[in-house]
Amino acid sequence: MDKNLWKECVKFHGHECPGLAIGFRAAEIAGEKINIISLEDEDAVCITENEACGVDAVQYMTGCTLGKGNLIYRKTGKMAFSFFNRKTGESIRLLLKSTENDFEMTREERTKFILEGPIEEVYEIKKPHYEIPQKARIFNTIICENCKEGTPEHKIRLSKNKKLCLDCYEGYSRGW
Repeated sequence: MDKNLWKECVKFHGHECPGLAIGFRAAEIAGEKINIISLEDEDAVCITENEACGVDAVQYMTGCTLGKGNLIYRKTGKMAFSFFNRKTGESIRLLLKSTENDFEMTREERTKFILEGPIEEVYEIKKPHYEIPQKARIFNTIICENCKEGTPEHKIRLSKNKKLCLDCYEGYSRGW
């Protein structure tokens, strides 16, 4: 473990915690297994299944960000990260393992275990069950005919012949 890099991630995030360690170790493993650290611009991609502390470490270590479109949030709530290397086509999914001992450890012990424990005890490693996402695109801006705010064309909905943003659009559901 690179202790200086850990300290930099802690500084970026604001505090040391097991959640930050989860993302730090996941990015570290992905860096070793599929070489995603220091790739240019959008060649590294991360799909995070949570919006917790670990995402900050992933951003700091890999350069994946929401703004560049190479950090994608997939709302499953799982402590899982899928990493893709666009240059090589390699990918890896890291899912944090849970054990009964998790609740017996202090925060400090849990952080240390995540950072330094045997990989196979900390993570389940597999291939992502989805393909690498498309590169980020630039879309035309459409002005919502209700609130008059601009929104990208792929987020516009039609309702009663009006172009509406997602905030103004009233969805339709029949319960499934």
